[in-house]
Amino acid sequence: MLLLKNGALVRSELFRLHQIIGDPYHEVRRFNEWNVDELIYLDITREAAQTGGRSDHRTRPLEGALNILEEVSRSCFMPLTWGGGIRSLEDMHQRFERGADKITLNTAAFDRPELITEAAQAFGSQAVVVSIDVWKPGPGPGVVYVEGGTRATGWSPADWARECEHRGAGEILLQTIQRDGTASGYDIESIGAVAGAVSVPVIACSGVGRFEDYAAGIAAGASAVAAANLWHFKELADRMGKKALAKAGVQVRL
Repeated sequence: MLLLKNGALVRSELFRLHQIIGDPYHEVRRFNEWNVDELIYLDITREAAQTGGRSDHRTRPLEGALNILEEVSRSCFMPLTWGGGIRSLEDMHQRFERGADKITLNTAAFDRPELITEAAQAFGSQAVVVSIDVWKPGPGPGVVYVEGGTRATGWSPADWARECEHRGAGEILLQTIQRDGTASGYDIESIGAVAGAVSVPVIACSGVGRFEDYAAGIAAGASAVAAANLWHFKELADRMGKKALAKAGVQVRL
């Protein structure tokens, strides 16, 4: 999973600290050379005016997330999911038109849950992912937060995931705020609770520090496992991760 903020690629910690580490174009080309199964881009820009990539000798400036998506999709040869700033069917259409295979909803899904159903009816459930961010400082179910982890919803992650599936979501992307960027491993409890509440695939993210964490996420009930920071700082992250999964007995495309 790759995070964009103001057109730059960033690493995240606790949903609050963001460090620029590169541009979105070179990264997708690198992943094309690796054995990556799917790529998720989340635009976490919260400012009204979004800008494109860095204006240096390596990247020509592009204005707006849609232009970034269009440029990325030209060299992305794997399924591409795009999230961030999506509020309407027209927003979704624009992203599909520019090369996204799936879209991810978060705050908009909570503020207007019928948007999930409208999206599923218009584009198919297989193209609609709902991203769930969990605030979970200790044991227990935790609480779903939206708006980049700043607003509590009152929903438990399992109940909200069940509601999203009922409304038409085809996948759930699950993140735990306290695990983000900490390399402390997945939130196994939340993964198990959400996976046990729904029949659609659950993608686990947040907290991967070792390749062995992937297998733990699958064992907890996730259908797929994702990471962000690990991919930026580990060489051959695709091969090492898949070898760790295979060693744990998980069927994986090597």
